[in-house]
Amino acid sequence: MSKVSYYTEEGLKKLRAEFEQLRDVERPKASQDIADARDKGDLSENAEYDAAKEAQGMLEMRLAKLEQVVANARVIDESQLDTSKVLIHSKVRLKNVKMNQEMTYKLVAQSEADLKAGRISVDSPIGKGLLGKEAGDTVEIEVPNGKITFEILEVSRD
Repeated sequence: MSKVSYYTEEGLKKLRAEFEQLRDVERPKASQDIADARDKGDLSENAEYDAAKEAQGMLEMRLAKLEQVVANARVIDESQLDTSKVLIHSKVRLKNVKMNQEMTYKLVAQSEADLKAGRISVDSPIGKGLLGKEAGDTVEIEVPNGKITFEILEVSRD
């Protein structure tokens, strides 16, 4: 059974665009690369042919994964999000209790995560630790470097 993933409209458009690029441009190019390498002679000693076949295999794996993700993707209407608790696509303002430092993150699907843009995956340790919590809650989250205590200051939409 496939896992349903929730995306913003923009995130799903990017996924579909990548899928179409791989399917319509990269797949024919990979087939042509194999044909070109095959034309160069003996396949048993043709490293170019082996490399082209390997690249095609990796491309087909990526295409199959993307196809599955796109098929199971759902767009979230962010205007309908409950802001009383942290959910996917919530914007969360936090305070690192130990460092006395504030930060704001938006929880998104893994493929949309971009830490520089303040978008963290709901599958990350911090994302998992925040899900279901409310403003005013203090949470202790296990991360690779140990435990971090956050105070949730605000939960909102964009």
